[in-house]
Amino acid sequence: MLPESISDELSRQLTLVSDRHAHAREHGFAGVELPYALQKKYPRAHLELGWQYVFPANRPSRDPRTGVWRRHHLQLESVQRRVKQAIRASGIVKPASCHTFRHCFATHLIEAGADIRTVQELMGHASVKTTQIYTHVLNRGGIAARSPLD
Repeated sequence: MLPESISDELSRQLTLVSDRHAHAREHGFAGVELPYALQKKYPRAHLELGWQYVFPANRPSRDPRTGVWRRHHLQLESVQRRVKQAIRASGIVKPASCHTFRHCFATHLIEAGADIRTVQELMGHASVKTTQIYTHVLNRGGIAARSPLD
């Protein structure tokens, strides 16, 4: 799910990716690596803009297996490190990570009354039992009950 509030930023990112891709092609970089079957079926697809990463690495690097220069995606560790830095810079002292955002996303959906099956699908859980972890917000005991007069 992409919120409408980030559509302008996402458009700017996609323009940046397009510009970087055009520059890389001018300098002979090989595009992205595709799975073997796709590469065989569509031999030039790796050069098409639609196959490029939305969040590519800043610089191309040499593929150690093939020796081909490509632009790869951001590494997971880089994103995690930046999130940790942002959390510290914001003054948040509670432990938090990328997974915290995922947990909060599901929790807020449940709190807002989203259907558990919809949340399951959005989270990519195979079993609804996994998604039910997030229903803890509904189990507030007497605190959640309000007087009908209120």
